[in-house]
Amino acid sequence: MERQDDGSGGGGKIRIGVCVMEKKVSCSPMEQILERLHAFGEFEIIIFGDKVILEDPVESWPLCDCLIAFYSAGYPLEKAERYAVLRRPFLVNELDPQYLLHDRSKVYEHLKLFGVPVPTYAVVRRLHPNQELNYFTEHDDFIEIHGKRFWKPFVEKPIDGDDHNIMIYYPSYAGGGMKELFRKVGNRSSEFYPDVRKVRRDGSYIYEEFMPTGGTDVKVYTVGPGYAHAEARKSPVVDGVVMRNSDGKEVRYPVLLTPTEKQIAWNVCQAFRQAVCGFDLLRCDLGEARSYVCDVNGWSFVKSSYKYYDDAACILRKMFLDEKAPHISSTTPANLPWKIREPTQPPDVVRGRERRTVGIPTQSEELRCVIAVIRHGDRTPKQKVKLKVTQEKLLKLMLKYNGGKPHTEAKLKSALQLQDLLDATRILVPRARSGRESDSDAEVEHAEKLRQVRAVLEEGGYFSGIYRKVQLKPSNWVHVPKSSGEGVQELPIEALMILKYGGVLTHAGRKQAEELGRYFRNNMYPSEGPGLLRLHSTYRHDLKIYSSDEGRVQMSAAAFAKGLLDLEGELTPILVSLVSKDSSMLDGLQDGTIEINEAKARLHDIIISSKVANGSERAGFPWMVDGAGVSTDAAQLLTDLAKLTKEITAQVKLLSDDENEEVATDSDSPNQPYDQAKALWRTAIDMDRIAAGLPCGSESFLLMFARWKKLEREFYNERKKRFDITQIPDIYDSCKYDLLHNSHLNLNGLHDLFKVTKLLADGVIPNEYGINPKQKLKIGSKIARRLLGKILIDLHNTKREITASSTCHEPKITSSTDRKERSYYDSVRNKGFERSSTDSHKETKYCLDPKYANVVEPERRVRTRLYFTSESHIHSLMNILRYCYLDESLNGEESLICKNALDGLFETKELDYMSYIVLRMFENTEVFKIILSHAFGSL
Repeated sequence: MERQDDGSGGGGKIRIGVCVMEKKVSCSPMEQILERLHAFGEFEIIIFGDKVILEDPVESWPLCDCLIAFYSAGYPLEKAERYAVLRRPFLVNELDPQYLLHDRSKVYEHLKLFGVPVPTYAVVRRLHPNQELNYFTEHDDFIEIHGKRFWKPFVEKPIDGDDHNIMIYYPSYAGGGMKELFRKVGNRSSEFYPDVRKVRRDGSYIYEEFMPTGGTDVKVYTVGPGYAHAEARKSPVVDGVVMRNSDGKEVRYPVLLTPTEKQIAWNVCQAFRQAVCGFDLLRCDLGEARSYVCDVNGWSFVKSSYKYYDDAACILRKMFLDEKAPHISSTTPANLPWKIREPTQPPDVVRGRERRTVGIPTQSEELRCVIAVIRHGDRTPKQKVKLKVTQEKLLKLMLKYNGGKPHTEAKLKSALQLQDLLDATRILVPRARSGRESDSDAEVEHAEKLRQVRAVLEEGGYFSGIYRKVQLKPSNWVHVPKSSGEGVQELPIEALMILKYGGVLTHAGRKQAEELGRYFRNNMYPSEGPGLLRLHSTYRHDLKIYSSDEGRVQMSAAAFAKGLLDLEGELTPILVSLVSKDSSMLDGLQDGTIEINEAKARLHDIIISSKVANGSERAGFPWMVDGAGVSTDAAQLLTDLAKLTKEITAQVKLLSDDENEEVATDSDSPNQPYDQAKALWRTAIDMDRIAAGLPCGSESFLLMFARWKKLEREFYNERKKRFDITQIPDIYDSCKYDLLHNSHLNLNGLHDLFKVTKLLADGVIPNEYGINPKQKLKIGSKIARRLLGKILIDLHNTKREITASSTCHEPKITSSTDRKERSYYDSVRNKGFERSSTDSHKETKYCLDPKYANVVEPERRVRTRLYFTSESHIHSLMNILRYCYLDESLNGEESLICKNALDGLFETKELDYMSYIVLRMFENTEVFKIILSHAFGSL
């Protein structure tokens, strides 16, 4: 059949056929763009309508020169294809490739063919629900597909591209559970289910690695391969709350794409031959910044940007004219024919006073960087159990998990491994104390420790590799004949079991962290106008949160982020999405162990000998003497401490004995497997336990007694008449914990014990990190050198960013390999500050798009770096700041901290939970303006 004249000659208009479902035609973006095309006066817009599309034969469909056709629910794509073959119009989006978009696995395959980066993934196909597959296995913290492991967190997507119910499964170390992502319903876009840990088996799915994006998603919209508009929004994986403006629309902000991301947009267009399309871009920083495409949609338009509608209409006009009327100029006219203009919207901040920040006396200083090092929140006491084991069940368990190597220790962390240990321990623990006179003290103690191990595994509840670790170290062996009869083999007959547990962030600790996050939001950033939340939502807040490997520290970081960013819901998704672990920078004592042991030994001598300096040797500088802060009555306080500790232990023993009798009467009850995630992320105080007179949390009286008995025994050795002052911090922690959480038990003398142990701890704890300022500086520089090096780099990068450019026209990738940057990093290393694993050679700066962003200062950015760690790093960093001027290489420079502040720090006896050190960098905008005016004046 002959095609009709295209209308491009003789003054006729080009006919634009809109062959899409009416629901899509009537949406605001489509209406806005069609109105603009019509306003040019060169096109006739022909809307087919649902009745024509669904009921009429294609032969009777309206004639057109250019066709806009794309799939949506209920759309007959095959009919549209037949029409295109029949009439041969110019297609904005090719029709045949749209079938690929219904199968996510085919989308990923096609993207890879065109060199578009996608997350690592694997496909599981089922012919019917619950079909067993020999290539798919599921474990506690990972799944295996065709031999490839996907560790949690991972993402589960239906292969069906029209099914938008996507799941994210979280690891047990983060509390486990699953988050379901779905199309927005009201103000929700996701829900977290803490009890769901098994993947779906009712259909076919794609599994892919979870890509951390810092809580932000980027949507990219193309209009032809040469144009890509990108918008950032709050990711649904964080808390599932949709941010909406006063008009009820989701808050999104236009952002600039990097050159690499622009090429990705070009490739996506070419791969699917869709001029107008949308796709999701994941920007993640795993060592270096990379972007991945995780979903491709068909025809997609930005929902509320008049400037974008202008661009889209002009680009489509050019496409149509170049294809159907090349003799007509497709150059965009200087004055666009329509009169619609972007409505005036309030700017992002109030002019004048919006930059004022707490502690800043003038308006000429603008906040550019916030760096904070923060200690974790309130926790349960840390515990350790050691015992020798000779039982065959435990020795076989060790060989099972050390690969059958008789001289290799086994480390048990996973739920499956610890469940095996619990099963074995339940069999080995005597049902009740025998009371036989023939039982030796060693046998009684061994049985008590086995009970303690069982109690920890059964009742502690915090069944995770972070909070509970077991080591089985072989210590004695025997040679036995091999089963084959040829030769002998060596088998262990004794092993040392070490169980570490406790140190769990409490309910109070989470509240502390959230409150501190809210305090930072309201006080560390501009306090006038929308402040931090506005900066963060408009992509002008460069936030990174780092944590040590300890669970209580990670949890503190997640709770703090919840308060800082005003998030809702459970902490697990926040932890996985926003917090990065860096154990090399924030864990352990590094190389300071030798000096710390020397300081402890010297401190022991000072306390025992009662030779505590009174500071008169350095009048006005009391912190300069050895053992500064140690009480002059320390020797007598040690005796009082031993006596009071013994009294508390005796009281807890009586409670434990009563509990054991109840347990013995109930020993025939079935043993229940523990649920690690439920207890691990307990979010409320168990009032029923408190009302029943039981210890707070999951601790039993048996464990409470074991805690105090260990402290009593290790603090004072009655046979040797010797005190171990290294136990003072642990006694102080235990006493403070029971005062805060177990005051309902009414332990007599606990308040007196707290007073005594605090007097001692205030002197002991600071001096464990150096007995005098020079030793404090030496130890601090060894423990915190990587952290300090990272902080120096943060400050340097911020300063360089400020001075490099006052505007942000393109995302900038600045390489540390240039000569100036290399010189800086070398100077940092030469001073002993190593770079941590979080530093990358390239830093990608993502920016708002000033052309589309309706904000006053789209180039304004604030960098925030938060480092969550333990007490050792807080003390170490503080000691460096206080005493760095004592370093010989500084040639007598003045202290960074003034005398009054040094006095105040000396009087601050304890760096308690959620203590923090904050460094803020400000730009003096008046100086900058003076330089600019001088420069322009000299032209």
